[in-house]
Amino acid sequence: MHEAPPTPSPISPAAPAEPLSHGLKQRHLTMLGLGGVIGAGLFVGSGAGIAVAGPAIVVSYLIAGALAMLVMRMLGEMSAAMPASGSFSVHAERALGRWAGFSVGWLYWFLLVVVLAVEATAAAQIAHGWVPGVEPWAWVLLFMVVFSVANLTAVKNFGEFEFWFASLKVGAIVVFLVLGGLAVFGLLPDTDPVGTTNLTGQGGLLPNGWSGVVSGVLTVVFAFGGLEVVTIAAAETDDPARAVGRAVRSAVVRILFFYVGSMLVIVTVLPWTAQQAGLSPYVKVLDAIGVPSAGQIMNIVVFVALLSALNANLYGSSRMIFSLAERGEAPRGLLKVSGGGADGSSGQAGGVPRRAVLASVAFGFVSVLLNLLWPDTVFLYMLNSVGAVLLFVWALIAASQLRLRARLEQEAPDALALRMWWFPYLTWVTLAGLLGVLLLMLTDDAARPQVLWSAGATALVLLVAVGREWRERRARRDPSALTDR
Repeated sequence: MHEAPPTPSPISPAAPAEPLSHGLKQRHLTMLGLGGVIGAGLFVGSGAGIAVAGPAIVVSYLIAGALAMLVMRMLGEMSAAMPASGSFSVHAERALGRWAGFSVGWLYWFLLVVVLAVEATAAAQIAHGWVPGVEPWAWVLLFMVVFSVANLTAVKNFGEFEFWFASLKVGAIVVFLVLGGLAVFGLLPDTDPVGTTNLTGQGGLLPNGWSGVVSGVLTVVFAFGGLEVVTIAAAETDDPARAVGRAVRSAVVRILFFYVGSMLVIVTVLPWTAQQAGLSPYVKVLDAIGVPSAGQIMNIVVFVALLSALNANLYGSSRMIFSLAERGEAPRGLLKVSGGGADGSSGQAGGVPRRAVLASVAFGFVSVLLNLLWPDTVFLYMLNSVGAVLLFVWALIAASQLRLRARLEQEAPDALALRMWWFPYLTWVTLAGLLGVLLLMLTDDAARPQVLWSAGATALVLLVAVGREWRERRARRDPSALTDR
């Protein structure tokens, strides 16, 4: 592995060309940004948020969505100026040092491959309900093989999968918003205008007070995880800086529209007391306005959402570990790309980091096996250990942007094609918001284990990172102290 400089590396807006493919198009990136966070967390998990916040869930989504939007704006600024397949891991290394890039990269990779198991298992359960003769483990195996093959071939295959998956999800929400809006105004057959009865009844807009809004934020904030993959994928487009800028600008606004708009329709059409955690509020609304087979329709949409997330997580995890290998933070054998040399430096376009994909798939299979065999013990501990990692990643993104923005303005101001709003004030507000969410999670009995386990996992990775840096500094002072690496 290469020796790292003791200080953050200088900024170079024109990043060296990577051996990865440039097969993703703008339409792929745009739909990835839209579809990346529209998943089971919205279609099913939103019911739990409504149950604790009531109609004020709209406010909860506005707060959580604004937090995610600010993080994405910061990430978009850095990625447009310095596009890289490692995205925020590379930015953290440049801003804060190797320990930060190492830590955030490995934590994010671990997060993706663990969550991948949840998605594969949930999708298998739905498929098993349709075809009871095929056991869930067989469906999991099929999904993993199909998406492994898709990710081992040209990157455009991943892009096409995500484009059509996201198109279906976006289309489903648009249809839902149209039907729900018509129902609110009594424009559907056999319906009367709903008015604001369900917003003001059953305790009013804040039936559980502002504490309900806060609980709603804790429930829904993680549903916005997944947007980060857009900036990872941007490195495999022909014009990364332009592509990531357009994707970030369009995605955050539209996603807020889809999320907040959906919640407003749900709590307006039906009383919030009709919702239950674990049951899709979308199904309840569609049933109420007379859409036949609403449950089965949403099963299909959720199934597609899970497969889409599985595909995106496999892609994101493979690119993250490939980037770590490029910087000497993971085994160099993972740098092998299709059509390239062992060090990934071949200059041939169209390269796919197949070993990185296989490494991510292998751990994904291990996670799935643990989920099938010990869902309430071993896998639960793993899941808790990544439960709050997304917030730690977002916090490091904000901290990196604070450092890099100042340096970019001095060293490469022309690279700032996309700028964070009201810098540095909104960056500090975002950091305070993330800290607030973590502190609130510590006061919540259900969320506390996730924070504690995730903090433990983060501390372990940080310990390894600091230990590596100490060892390398010692070696620089006394080369004989370091054995052959």
